[in-house]
Amino acid sequence: MKNISKLLTYAAVIALVSTSCSDLEDYNNNPRNISEEQLEVDFQHVGSKYKPIFESIYQYTPAWSYQLQQNLNADVYSGYMTNPRPFVAGSNNTTYALVSGWNNFIWSVPYSNVMNNVKSISDLTADEYPTLNAVALILKVEAMHRVSDVFGPIVYSNFGDLENPGVYDSQQVAYNAFFSDLDTATTNLMADLESTRFSEFDLSYGGDYSKWVRLANSLRLRLAIRISKVDPAKAQIEGEKALNHPVGVMETNDDGFFVNGTLDHPLSVIDNSWGDIRMNASMESILVGYSDSRVDSYFDTSADYAGEFKGIRNGLPLLPGYADELAQKADYIGFSAMDDAVKTPRVQLMTTAEVYFLKAEAALRGWSGAGDAQANYEMGIQTSFDQHGASGAAAYIADNTSTAMDYVDPVNPANNAAALSNVTVAWNGADDNETKLEKIITQKWIAMFPEGQEAWSEFRRTGYPKIFPVVSNQSAGVVDTDVQIRRIPFVDSELSTNADGVAGAVTLLGGPDNAGTRLWWDTGGSNF
Repeated sequence: MKNISKLLTYAAVIALVSTSCSDLEDYNNNPRNISEEQLEVDFQHVGSKYKPIFESIYQYTPAWSYQLQQNLNADVYSGYMTNPRPFVAGSNNTTYALVSGWNNFIWSVPYSNVMNNVKSISDLTADEYPTLNAVALILKVEAMHRVSDVFGPIVYSNFGDLENPGVYDSQQVAYNAFFSDLDTATTNLMADLESTRFSEFDLSYGGDYSKWVRLANSLRLRLAIRISKVDPAKAQIEGEKALNHPVGVMETNDDGFFVNGTLDHPLSVIDNSWGDIRMNASMESILVGYSDSRVDSYFDTSADYAGEFKGIRNGLPLLPGYADELAQKADYIGFSAMDDAVKTPRVQLMTTAEVYFLKAEAALRGWSGAGDAQANYEMGIQTSFDQHGASGAAAYIADNTSTAMDYVDPVNPANNAAALSNVTVAWNGADDNETKLEKIITQKWIAMFPEGQEAWSEFRRTGYPKIFPVVSNQSAGVVDTDVQIRRIPFVDSELSTNADGVAGAVTLLGGPDNAGTRLWWDTGGSNF
């Protein structure tokens, strides 16, 4: 982001176009225009609404929208990436001095581009074309559980309800609604599994409804695991429903959920063109410490330190001795950038490797249909290596000596940090469940890269992997440095237009509306 304040100004600009009534009448009567009736012939009145949904789970373009919607929060809080430039003189989201104008995008993009379009699709298809509605519901859950996992309570079951406008659901109610929507979606798809009606509009699976069912089941398993500490009975019911479904969950890399767009991943602009994001120190500590060959598919070696992968500590302030932000950026921009393999038009949202790690944890929790924890864990690693074309999976899986390594900042030794974990990769059946879970989540964290939202959520739920805290905590005591940030407060756009709704949401939150309050499923403490 070359100039955040300028880009935020651009985001707020509304173009006003004056058109006379006669001009509008001429336009509306122009025989070259496509009428609503013509759109309906090939379902374009419905199909045209899917693309903005696919491309707004996070928004691809303009790149600065994604940067504000996810990159300068979840991608950084997850321990995946770090900004080399200390925006706003080092007082920004990454140092917990939250910039409310940035955070509006986390809320506004999915509501404007996902929820509005899903409602339109449901109004047009729910009765006559239930499979088309089913796909929209799956996309809705995929998009909106992410929003809930940032804020907690959200407007979901009451969205579009004129009698209860702007009324928030608690996170527990929202999650129950997610499961209900997945029930509807899978039932509708199973009733017409061979239909190809959606193929023309499908940016992920070419219209193959069986793969959409596997995605719905995998998403259900993800959400079930998410609530396994706070509501274990409900979690087990939903998890076993996914695990024992006749179509099942994702099994091969072809089942993974990717959006096949025409635009490069926005990271290609943020990373390549702007130099605004680089490898996080936690990624260096873990990937290099484990001698993980996937690092070559994730990052480039440092431009300044030949042959080395170099990350940056999260939450750097504007350090003493630097005249301004750009002077400090110049010393860190040569650290490891993202590899081009990450920044393709095929944008990753859920991998099959993740599902094997979900099954591994489900097995630890004793859920039926989960299989063997070790077998799932090792299959998750192998599947991730296969996805990235990485070599040496068998030796990696058997490695019982390598651990995360200490971090050394060659620019500023004050940022050096000792490794936070000593777990190895190799499975040990004699370990307790907490140690086994740390291995599962650490490997899942590696496999989900660069999808920072899910990685941040799992870090908050489990405490794993153990990632370095921020160097500078500017939250004025709201966020504990060691516990790290737990959520984003409700945004200004909601406070100004839906004050009553936000007030109700705060009562559902269970704590103050700040970044230190834990979400419903974020219980802290032991995982078992």
